[in-house]
Amino acid sequence: MKKIAITALLIVCASGFFVFGGAEYLTLDALKNGQETFDSYYSANPALTIAGFMLMYIFITALSLPGAAVMTLAAGALFGLFTGTVVVSIASTIGATLAFFVARYVLGESVQKKYKARLTRINQGIEKDGVSYLLFLRLVPVFPFFLVNILMGLTKMNVGKYFVISQLGMLPGTIVYVFAGTALADIESLSDIVSTKMLLAFALLGSFPIIVTRLLDVMKSQRVYGGYKRPKSYDYNLVAIGGGAAGLVSTYIGAAVNAKVALIEKHKMGGDCLNTGCVPSKALIKTAKVMHITKNHDKYGIKSAKATIDFKQVMARVHDVIKKIEPHDSVERYTSLGVDVIEAEAKIIDPWTIQVGDRKITTRNIVVATGASPFIPPIKGLETAPFYTSETLWSLDKLPEKLIVLGGGPIGSEMTQAFARLGASVTQVEMTDYIMGREDVDVSEYMKSRFEGEGIKVLTGYKASEFFVKNNKYYMIVEKRDGDKIEIEFDAVIVAVGRKARVNGFGLEDIGVELSDGGAIASDDFLRTNFPNVFVAGDVAGSYQFTHTAAHQAWYAAVNALFGKFKKFAVDYSVIPWTTYTDPEVARVGLNEAEAVDQGIEFDVVKYHLNDLDRAITESETEGWVKVLTPPKSDKILGVTIVGSHAGDILAEFVLAMKHGLGLNKILGTIHTYPTFAEANKYAAGEWKKANKPEWLLKLLKSYHDYRRRG
Repeated sequence: MKKIAITALLIVCASGFFVFGGAEYLTLDALKNGQETFDSYYSANPALTIAGFMLMYIFITALSLPGAAVMTLAAGALFGLFTGTVVVSIASTIGATLAFFVARYVLGESVQKKYKARLTRINQGIEKDGVSYLLFLRLVPVFPFFLVNILMGLTKMNVGKYFVISQLGMLPGTIVYVFAGTALADIESLSDIVSTKMLLAFALLGSFPIIVTRLLDVMKSQRVYGGYKRPKSYDYNLVAIGGGAAGLVSTYIGAAVNAKVALIEKHKMGGDCLNTGCVPSKALIKTAKVMHITKNHDKYGIKSAKATIDFKQVMARVHDVIKKIEPHDSVERYTSLGVDVIEAEAKIIDPWTIQVGDRKITTRNIVVATGASPFIPPIKGLETAPFYTSETLWSLDKLPEKLIVLGGGPIGSEMTQAFARLGASVTQVEMTDYIMGREDVDVSEYMKSRFEGEGIKVLTGYKASEFFVKNNKYYMIVEKRDGDKIEIEFDAVIVAVGRKARVNGFGLEDIGVELSDGGAIASDDFLRTNFPNVFVAGDVAGSYQFTHTAAHQAWYAAVNALFGKFKKFAVDYSVIPWTTYTDPEVARVGLNEAEAVDQGIEFDVVKYHLNDLDRAITESETEGWVKVLTPPKSDKILGVTIVGSHAGDILAEFVLAMKHGLGLNKILGTIHTYPTFAEANKYAAGEWKKANKPEWLLKLLKSYHDYRRRG
């Protein structure tokens, strides 16, 4: 009730201001016309005049009414530079803080609750760098004064800090505006407009934001680079550390625009994706699927089919696939593109110098693209067990008879199904309630039932607590939250519980590059670290650990590094697709239902099941669906989840549509080849159309057609 009362009072006050013509007095013409009367009253009652002006200023700023800028100019015209600055500085800070407090009291709690997911990162940023953010916003008055007050009030910034920083941050701008006001006071004729004082005032008003921005950049550089000596010249324009997707793409782009670039890789070109991740895992998954199809041959009308696994040959094929793709990422190829490839260990000496072997190279910009490595959890006895990670399992030459997979994420789920299809007895252990926890519950539950149908034991809600050896056999104890314990025998265990950014051992900690709370390299929207010439891309950035996202980030890192002096590009994460390569595949872009609910976003859901799709029926691959989220009564695509054969390929059309703002109506109006899995997208759009058909128009058309039949 208090909030309602305060809101009502604010509305009444604001309405009264406009109803009684308050805005008419807040123009330069009105102030100029009344200046003689004002000067006379001010001479007789200086304290009362200043107090009245301040109250008026506080009233306008606290209610976020238009006129603060005019009143600041007026203060210069009416009181002069010194007095006007003092008056405005105090009044504006008090008014801003009142607006800040009102916004927080009336809206803060409900906004924080409704948009909790969206505001989490903002609140973290305010907690860490809120003073810097506010100081910048106050020093550069291109941001609307009232908007800063309201938006900051909706965050968790401390009120005391807000008052002090606002006071300090607004002071330079206040002086500039008040000075401009003193110049306006001198205008008596058109010739006065081109006076030296007037031109200087306009120049200050126009250039002040640019000057302050430059000064802030200089101050930041001095603070960050203090103690380091910048080279007089550089060997390279850009050097990338790490030969995975991010390093390859960033140097490729640099070479393409004729910059002198180098790529440093200490181990294998191609990074994790080529050597231990995407490529080998998909090769293994393909063999596993062939075995699954052979085992279920009767489904395809085949009377008899048998196949046995030679696991050494399976792994030999995996390594052969890697070798066939290696030339795409090879030293020879990138050298031919104009990249200096340095096969050595890198050590960052300072923000511009890197030690490679027995020599030092200098560069204007560094792109850190060192990737990530599997996280090994601190579980008792794990070090004594035969455990593997996504990096080391490719050294296996014998199929484990009894395999445990720790982790229900994409890597864990893919390997769980693949090894089970190859003939291992697999138990998957996930500590949360669902495997593939990033997906909606319907997806997670479906994939769990699919795994169990293939003979996989899936334990959700269980945490691995201990490994031990008994009678020359390996065992693991898993424990449920309610205390229930299970003892599982195994021959090998794959640890797939997450990945951690590679940030140590090559000099980042020595020069003071900052890390995020999650242990990745902290960066801004332009992928700059706290050193503006040191950029980050790929898994080490910690945001989205996908090969395609690493390449996406690499473009921004390279372009901002090479051309940021002229134009910077904020990295765009608005449309990030991914696929989990189980069978059926699970592909997603944008929001799912759980995320939309968590973020307070209203949505409708349409779902098209693949058991209705002609091509899926011909392939006997009818499991799954296409699920699309849209705003109510709108064909805008908020997110898509596809479960089914070729889901990752089918998703591409929705990724394109979301990236370029195309809705379901456009997809519905696009010709799709028959019979293809891609037709599922069109039919999903058709389901949306049926759910949103204009009933009134259809009734009108029925009447029209009835009339036409009557002749």
